[in-house]
Amino acid sequence: MTTDTKPPATRLAMPHTLVVVMALVILVLALSWAIPSGEYQRVKVQTSEGSRNVTVAGTYHQVQKVYLGPTDTITRKPYLEGFLIPVLMIIFSLAGSIFGMSEEVIPFVFIFIPLARRLGYDSIVGVSIPFLGAAAGFAAAFFNPFTVGISQSIAGIPLYSGLAYRLVSWVIGTAVMVAYVMWYARRVKRNPDISPVRDIDLEREAVDPHDGGTAQWDLKHVATLTIFVASMVLLVVGLLKWQWYIDQIAMLFLGMGIVLGFAGGLGPSRMARTFVTGAKDMVGVVFIVACARALLVIAQDAKILDTILYSASASLSVLPLGVIAQVMFLIQCVINFFIHSGTAQAALTMPIMAPLADLVGITRQTAVYAYQLCEFVNPILPTSAVTMGVLGAARIPWERWAKWFLPLMFILVVLSFLLLVPPVLFFRWE
Repeated sequence: MTTDTKPPATRLAMPHTLVVVMALVILVLALSWAIPSGEYQRVKVQTSEGSRNVTVAGTYHQVQKVYLGPTDTITRKPYLEGFLIPVLMIIFSLAGSIFGMSEEVIPFVFIFIPLARRLGYDSIVGVSIPFLGAAAGFAAAFFNPFTVGISQSIAGIPLYSGLAYRLVSWVIGTAVMVAYVMWYARRVKRNPDISPVRDIDLEREAVDPHDGGTAQWDLKHVATLTIFVASMVLLVVGLLKWQWYIDQIAMLFLGMGIVLGFAGGLGPSRMARTFVTGAKDMVGVVFIVACARALLVIAQDAKILDTILYSASASLSVLPLGVIAQVMFLIQCVINFFIHSGTAQAALTMPIMAPLADLVGITRQTAVYAYQLCEFVNPILPTSAVTMGVLGAARIPWERWAKWFLPLMFILVVLSFLLLVPPVLFFRWE
């Protein structure tokens, strides 16, 4: 006798109502880019229940197309405001992690300060969304050719190796940064007087009471955003599948810049002038890298590099194995104060830190990771051109920002200490 062993029917679980609503909002936004804009005439009529607007049949006509951006949709839905900060910060964190977004956040300050104030927050929230989002991704990067790629190349370990643990640390680091900003945003919305930039925001309103509006999107905005997203997808595929490095990434960025320039309506001459202006900002970094290389050549030719390694290893060897990586992290933080360029710092420190890791019993991958995590302190450094550029654009004094960011910096330092424990004590991270 046989029994029916047919498995029970699988029940389809409905998504949460908020998920469904968000999906519909995104769908309608996408449709709004394709469907022509139009409107009926309406007249006000009196009824027994009061006055109401009535659509007049036969009066439909098309109007000039209106393109809305994602922020227009979000700001029109108060119950979706809670998703604004985490979603946008995660996007910027991905940009910082994948292609090392750093100086590029400065223009976004002019967009997100008005948006944050329109939602009832302050300028610090507006700065934090792009700046700290990108900073989280830059420090806890799983790709970032300018930190992970350069330092791994110098250390002589496989390019973009150790990806799994870096992905874990990126999730944790980004979550901590997002949680802190959201916690502060909720507090400042309930009580605006706790904002350290309250007087500055009041001055903004006095100068321009209408400041805080968002610009309408047109086809150029949509085209440039689409090209940028497609380029980032191609970058990820290239890094993972074809093992792209600096040369290939540079060609992708150059091509993307040219295509974006034409899509945005810039002529060849304006694109060339913009390129030259951007290249000027890199001259200082190039000199720092060259000088760092000169320091290494001198130390090698004078036969003092091994002496430095011997002294450093002797000092670190007396420490417990579990804290050696943390000491390396602190040393990198100090160096970061003076050399805030990730590429320049890698060129200066990794030729010493990589062989030092061999001598003290930790992996070179861990030494690279300790260097990488020191970027968490960058947003508070007054010597950082990016930090001061962001604050200058936002018109926020450094001392007020530093006072606000200091508790978060201590949290990030403790987080870095904890993230450095597993690769030393629980698994050998090659």
